[in-house]
Amino acid sequence: MSKRILIVEDDYDILCILTDVLNEEGYQVVGFNYTASIVDNIAMYQPDLVMLDFLLPGVNGGELCREIKTNSSTMHLPVVLLSAFPRLTESLGDYGCDRFIAKPFDMDVLIHTVESCLSNNLEMA
Repeated sequence: MSKRILIVEDDYDILCILTDVLNEEGYQVVGFNYTASIVDNIAMYQPDLVMLDFLLPGVNGGELCREIKTNSSTMHLPVVLLSAFPRLTESLGDYGCDRFIAKPFDMDVLIHTVESCLSNNLEMA
């Protein structure tokens, strides 16, 4: 069974690219450009990995990451933060994310990061 990835990215073009690339790699991807409750989305879609844009309208992707990592039912999930402003995480912290990918991203780096997070997740399970 293929692994499921939940993506929250407000840039429609980037969301489409991420979805297409990860689908081609054999992952099941569900993407949103906004979320009212990341924990509810996780409960509904049961992803194996979560990818979050750092700067989302009305919410900080880092805060969503912290919400995932401090909730006992979701804390095991690997979380990848994406941002065009990598220094933001240097100054504000990584919020407990497992990996960080700077935009614009290299597709090979993206795929390697996803594979790495999912294989680490298997080892922890």
